[in-house]
Amino acid sequence: MKPTMWAVVLAAGKGTRMESALAKVLHPAAGRPLLHYVLDQCRALEAQTVVVVGHQAEAVRATCFGLAHLSFVAQEPQLGTGHAALVAMAEIPDEPEGAVLVLAGDVPLLRAETLRELCTLRQKTNAAAALLSFRTSRPGSYGRIVRDEAGRVVRIVEARDATRQERLIDEVNASLYVFSGSRLRDALHRISPNNAQGEFYLTDVVGLLVAAGERVEALVVDDPAETAGVNTVAELSLVERELFVRRSMDLVRSGVSIERPDTVLVGPGVRVAPGARIRAFSILEGRTLIESGASVGPFCRVEDSEIGVGATLLDSCLVRNSKILAGASVGPFAHIRPESVVGENARVGNFVELKKTTLGSGAKAPHLSYLGDASVGAKANIGAGTITCNYDGVVKSPTFVEDDAFVGSNSTLVAPVRIGQGAYVAAGSVITTDVPPEALGIGRARQENKAGWVGRRPKKR
Repeated sequence: MKPTMWAVVLAAGKGTRMESALAKVLHPAAGRPLLHYVLDQCRALEAQTVVVVGHQAEAVRATCFGLAHLSFVAQEPQLGTGHAALVAMAEIPDEPEGAVLVLAGDVPLLRAETLRELCTLRQKTNAAAALLSFRTSRPGSYGRIVRDEAGRVVRIVEARDATRQERLIDEVNASLYVFSGSRLRDALHRISPNNAQGEFYLTDVVGLLVAAGERVEALVVDDPAETAGVNTVAELSLVERELFVRRSMDLVRSGVSIERPDTVLVGPGVRVAPGARIRAFSILEGRTLIESGASVGPFCRVEDSEIGVGATLLDSCLVRNSKILAGASVGPFAHIRPESVVGENARVGNFVELKKTTLGSGAKAPHLSYLGDASVGAKANIGAGTITCNYDGVVKSPTFVEDDAFVGSNSTLVAPVRIGQGAYVAAGSVITTDVPPEALGIGRARQENKAGWVGRRPKKR
């Protein structure tokens, strides 16, 4: 039977430098908590995962509700990374051949492929531990990887504890490890807090293993950004940008046309079919679906909505919790509010707002209109400046415009009201009662011209 792969995710810290009351691992990046990205990679390795919680422990547990192969352990008090790992090991069976991956909960750019490579390195070399490292000209506060003359890893020294010579080392610790579980368990019981912070460092395990004659390997990653943790809001912003670019490029590789991948923001729950086109500076959020042949943008925001096959969202549209069906056209500068449906081949033009409104197949509302709580039939026409008066201050009432009806410009439809099939509403009308099918509804004051009025008007003083 294959030994179980275990993962320990360190998620107990407050994240003081985030300057936020929210626990660091719960900060959202590209629409998801930081912690969820790390848990994704653990699941990709089919690892049974233990999350070490502390600050806002209940909130961390709650955000992971329903995730499989996951358990939690509380670290109280929080005495460092070594202490956190020791607390987690109490939840992990002592399997002689088992491996334990230890990683932080704030590294959302980490790839499962890199973790697999790290695990493979440890297995092939029969090492007690393998760790990720990277090289940088600015090692700063990172722990330094100390090697002997033969190039073997002998220990990790934290920056604040390093000598002047050790601070010059350009290979640094990424704080991602895979251990032999039994060797890790033994070493954790032997570490001590003899350091500047007075904490139990997980990094000290490396030196203890080497001193005991064990082998420790280091995998130097090509892209240091992959191991970047998030400690400040500025770092969160940089990580989030990279997550969005990765998402865009994944879509491009799947056959989606993205005009400027570096400006397009696509959330994790969004689905975009091959053949769709996303133009620059557009934002897709929630459970949005963009079908093949659809075009969105530029400068559009779509949230929890469906954009059908061949549909078009022109410049600067906002669509929320609505459906734009096949072949429809919306915009520019349109606002489609929740629970609206734009039917097949229908058209919503510039500066039109829909709220809880359905436009039938081939219907048109080309410009400057507000339609709320309305049902507009197939091939009906809504003239410029038309509004539905759907709210009287107490009750919201519906407006019905039936198939093939024509509503002239600057009309006001006072709900509840129905415009019958094929009926016409004269431009500038205020309609307060139903217009029967095929009838012409006129609801406006008669024009009167007063000849010579200007000459009789009092002059300004």
